[in-house]
Amino acid sequence: MNTCARLPITSADGHQFELLAHLPAQATASLLWLPALGVAARHYQPFADALAAEGIAVFLHEWRGNGSSRLRADRHHNWGYRELLQFDLPAAEAAVRAAAPGLPFRLGGHSLGGQLACCHAGLHGGTLEALWLVASGTPWWRSFPAPRRYLLPAAYRFLPWLARRRGALPGRRLGFGGTEARGLIDDWSRVGLSNRYAARNLADDLEAGMRGINASISAIIFDQDWLAPASSMRQLLAKMPAARYRLHEMSSRELGTSADHFHWMKAPQNVASVLTTAR
Repeated sequence: MNTCARLPITSADGHQFELLAHLPAQATASLLWLPALGVAARHYQPFADALAAEGIAVFLHEWRGNGSSRLRADRHHNWGYRELLQFDLPAAEAAVRAAAPGLPFRLGGHSLGGQLACCHAGLHGGTLEALWLVASGTPWWRSFPAPRRYLLPAAYRFLPWLARRRGALPGRRLGFGGTEARGLIDDWSRVGLSNRYAARNLADDLEAGMRGINASISAIIFDQDWLAPASSMRQLLAKMPAARYRLHEMSSRELGTSADHFHWMKAPQNVASVLTTAR
C-alpha cells in the first residue's frame, strides 16, 4: 500500500509550495521528479504511483507559478532559471533527503524538467545515484530535424518579446506551457538560440557543471514526439560526457498509447518499467 502526502516547502527567498510524495511501504530509492513547462505536479500522480509500486519513493516538484505554488507570473512577479536553480530545487532536494534518509537519491524530469534536472545535478550533484530523463532534450534549434528547425529561431525571438510586452507569456492561449514568467521564457529561449545553458544573474557555469556529472542516466524518448526528438535528447546527453547513459525510444505499441510528448503521462506503467529495469 502506497502512502500519499503533501510536504510544505519554503525556499530561501520565501517562495512557498508543496511536494507531492508517493511513498511505498518498503522504498529502495527516492526520486525528485521535475515537471514539464506549465504542467502542475498533480498531473504526474499516475506516474508516481507506477514508480511507487516498483519501490521508488517519488516526490513531485511544483514549479514556481503552477499548482500549489503561492506565486503566479504577471507584471509584478517575475523569475527565471536562477530562482528555480538557486532557491526552489535545493529546498526540494533537502526535503526529499530529510523525508527519505539513507535511500539512494535519484533526480529526473520531463521536458524542461529534464533539462533543469541536469543543470541542478551539475550544481549540486553530491551523492546523486541516477538521472532519469523522459521526453526531454535541449531546445537548441539546430538539434531539431528539418524543416521545423528553420522555424524555431523566430519563435525563440518572438516568445520573449511577447512575454515582456504582456508581463508574462500567455501560454494557455498559445497552446505552449502555462502563464510563464518572462524571465523564464527569456532564459529558455537563449538556450534555444545558443545551445548554452545559463541563467541571468547566476554566476555558476551550468555547462561546466553538466560536464562533471558522472551519475548513470536513463533517457526515454517517444517516436512521435516532435517537441523532443531523438536528436534533441542526444544533444543534451552530449553535454554530460562523463556520465554513462542508456537511451530508449518507445513506440506507440510499446507505450500502449500515442507515443508523443504528453500522452505517456496517462499510461505511464511501461515508462516506469523501463526506468526501474535500468536499475
